Amino acid sequence: MEITEKVAYLKGLAEGMDLDTGKKEGKLLAAIIDVLEDIALELSDIEDAQEELGDGLDAVSDDLEDVEDLLYGEDDEDDDEDAYELDDLGEDEECYATTCPTCEETIYFDESVLEDGAVICPNCGEKLEFDLDSLDEDGDEDSEG
Repeated sequence: MEITEKVAYLKGLAEGMDLDTGKKEGKLLAAIIDVLEDIALELSDIEDAQEELGDGLDAVSDDLEDVEDLLYGEDDEDDDEDAYELDDLGEDEECYATTCPTCEETIYFDESVLEDGAVICPNCGEKLEFDLDSLDEDGDEDSEG
C-alpha cells in the first residue's frame, strides 16, 4: 500500500468514527489527517518528478554513448589504453607483450622488465615470471640450423 492509500484509509476511519470536529480532539485529528494527505500528495509529486528526471538522464546517457561511439569508434576503450602504454615507451626501446593467464589482459613492457625476469600484472596483481634461459637456447638452435 502506498502512502496516499494509507492516508485515505486513515481518513475513511476517521469519517467512519463520526469524529466531532467541534471538540478539540476531533479538530486535532482532522487537521493531522489533512496534513498527512498534503504530505502524501507532495511525496507522490516528488516521486513522479524523480522518475521523469531518471528517464531523461537515461536518454541523455544513451545519446552521449552514441556520440562517443561516433568520435572514438566502438570498443576503443581497450585500444586507447594499449596505445597509451605503447606511446610511453621510448622509440629506441624494444617493446614486448604478454597475456596475463589470470585476467587475460595484454601487458606491455620493455627490455629492462624482461631482464628482471618477472613483471607484476597491473590489472590483477599476478606476478608473471620469464625464463630467459629457454629463449637463449631457442636462439642458439635457430642460428646453428
